[in-house]
Amino acid sequence: MTFRAPIRDIAFSLRHAAGFDRLGAAYPEADPDTVQAVLEAAGVLAGEVLAPLNRGGDLVGARLENGIVRAAPGFAEAYRQFAQGGWSGLAADPDHGGQGLPKCLEVGVFEMFQAANMAFGLCPMLSLGAIEALAHHGSDAQKALYLPKLVSGDWTGTMNLTEPQSGSDLGTITTMATPDGDGGWTITGQKIYITWGDHDVADNIVHLVLARTPDAPPG
Repeated sequence: MTFRAPIRDIAFSLRHAAGFDRLGAAYPEADPDTVQAVLEAAGVLAGEVLAPLNRGGDLVGARLENGIVRAAPGFAEAYRQFAQGGWSGLAADPDHGGQGLPKCLEVGVFEMFQAANMAFGLCPMLSLGAIEALAHHGSDAQKALYLPKLVSGDWTGTMNLTEPQSGSDLGTITTMATPDGDGGWTITGQKIYITWGDHDVADNIVHLVLARTPDAPPG
């Protein structure tokens, strides 16, 4: 598959539609040269590494071998390049190993990754969701344990949301989280369709499970 990243269009949109220049005071390191370099590097990864794997991913896909889920051919090596490039930590807090760049720049970068190979792009996209959820709502212990590994890309993350009776209506979930008295939770229920829920491209997978607490209100 041939893919040429629309770097000029994304840079134009960031500056003239998203008002990127107004972020200068909050993100002094996101100067025009740095932003251009980030977009160009992302374009190379998208066009030269991810896009060529797109068709093969459709034709072959993931497979289960002796209890291990193997990602589509080439995906594991592509993910290694992705992690080594620091892309999972582009907008993450430097306290957790991130680069602390603006979120809108990350959005522009991931637009290229998703356009080049959505099947691949869903994996780090879910990791970004896990990073943000933990950064905003995790305990200090959870942040210390999970965020450095997720931000570095050594681990990937998922969101366990959908249930058989719910579809996309998450107000009807029934999975229950009950305190175990030792600082943890006991989970009972069923989740389905866990995108990138198991694979061989990273050492560990962090599953964030949406569940109802015993005193949760309806909806």
